[in-house]
Amino acid sequence: MKKTNGMLTLLAVILAGVLAGCGADDKEGGAAAAGSSGGSTGKEITLKVGAAAVPHAEILEFIQPKLKEEGVNLEIVTLDDEGQLNPALQEKQIDANYFQHVPYLDSIKGEKGYDFTVTAKVHVEPIGFYSEKLKDKEELEHGAKIGIPNNPSNEYRALVLLERQGLIKLKDGLTTYEATPKDIADNPLHLEFVEADAATLPRALPDLDGAVINTNVVLEAGIDPKTALFREDAESPYANVIVVRSGDENREEIKKLDAALTSPEVKSFIEEKYGVAVVPAF
Repeated sequence: MKKTNGMLTLLAVILAGVLAGCGADDKEGGAAAAGSSGGSTGKEITLKVGAAAVPHAEILEFIQPKLKEEGVNLEIVTLDDEGQLNPALQEKQIDANYFQHVPYLDSIKGEKGYDFTVTAKVHVEPIGFYSEKLKDKEELEHGAKIGIPNNPSNEYRALVLLERQGLIKLKDGLTTYEATPKDIADNPLHLEFVEADAATLPRALPDLDGAVINTNVVLEAGIDPKTALFREDAESPYANVIVVRSGDENREEIKKLDAALTSPEVKSFIEEKYGVAVVPAF
């Protein structure tokens, strides 16, 4: 009987040890599980953003590590034809785009039927006047050939810049951010305007007396933006923006994208990397 009691006692001790071990494993397993999710927002989400190559894609590359830490895998999509970035957004090939300003967006939304929303203003690229022949605007002669972008909003923007320099006078009442040389009321130097795709203007400079060129195009062409004879000021309404399909502005990953792009770190990055060529708009 004593032997039987001893055996029962031994079994009880072993069973208690096993149960205690299981309890410890459960506690450790729970802590490990909590630890694995404590620094994460859950499953990583891929966010595809279409962008112009410079400076847009470069700015997005700068925030990629930050977004990665927040559970967002930022995939940057650049196209040879930036005009396809809005159709790509419409067709859900990308989640957002970053290459355009509001006047440009407004000029095509009605025409194309896009239902898009702007979620953040990031930067301004002051459009400027460049020349390989002139050192000062006062050197412009009668009949000088001036290149300007041929898309509606940027053409208006170029003409307004020339108007502010006293070179032309536009008709009164132009309120839609659209104009062509036909809307010039006064042209004292009888400037001849060459309307061309913005991307071709740097190559056309040798054949022109000067051209009004978007800064992203200037940067891509390797032209020093400091060589502009004159440019827009920092109060330009042409801030480059993040655009999404309406309804997507409340997606958590879009909010994280906007927050990262309008952070003090990005402001410093833009100012240090681009100088006068790109101005933070936040």
